[in-house]
Amino acid sequence: MAKLVMLLVLCILPAIAMAARRSNIGKNTMVVQGSTYCDICKFGFETPESSYFIPGATVKLSCKDRKTMEEVYTDKAVSDKEGKYKFIVHDDHRDQMCDVLLVKSSDKTCSKISVGREKSRVILNHYSGIASQIRHANNMGFEKEVSD
Repeated sequence: MAKLVMLLVLCILPAIAMAARRSNIGKNTMVVQGSTYCDICKFGFETPESSYFIPGATVKLSCKDRKTMEEVYTDKAVSDKEGKYKFIVHDDHRDQMCDVLLVKSSDKTCSKISVGREKSRVILNHYSGIASQIRHANNMGFEKEVSD
C-alpha cells in the first residue's frame, strides 16, 4: 500500500500540477506573435542604436495550400505601442505554409518594406515537435528612404 501511495505522489501529482499550469488557451489554439521595426541605417536587422519599433504597423497572417498555393486562411493585426503584434489562431494548419507579412507602416518617414525582412514563416500545427502553443515570428522591418 505504501508503494502505491509513493507511486501516486511521484508520478501522478506532478502530471496534474503541470496540467493545471497550462494557459486557458484552447487545445487547438495557437498564438503567433512578433514585432515590427524601422531600420534607420539600412543594416537589415534591428539594433538599439540603428532602429526603433513601429506602433500601428499592419501585418498579415497568410496560410496557403502546399499543392495549389491557394490562400486558405488570412488574418490581419496591428502592432501595439511597443511594435508588437499578436494573432490568435484557432485551427490547426497542418499541411499549409503560413507566413506573417508586412502590409503597411504607420510611420510615413519609415514606410519602405525592407527586402528580406518582409515576411516570417511560422508553423501552425501541433504535430511539429513544438511543445508551446505560442509561435514566435521573426521581427520584420521597414526602412527609411534616405539614411539619416
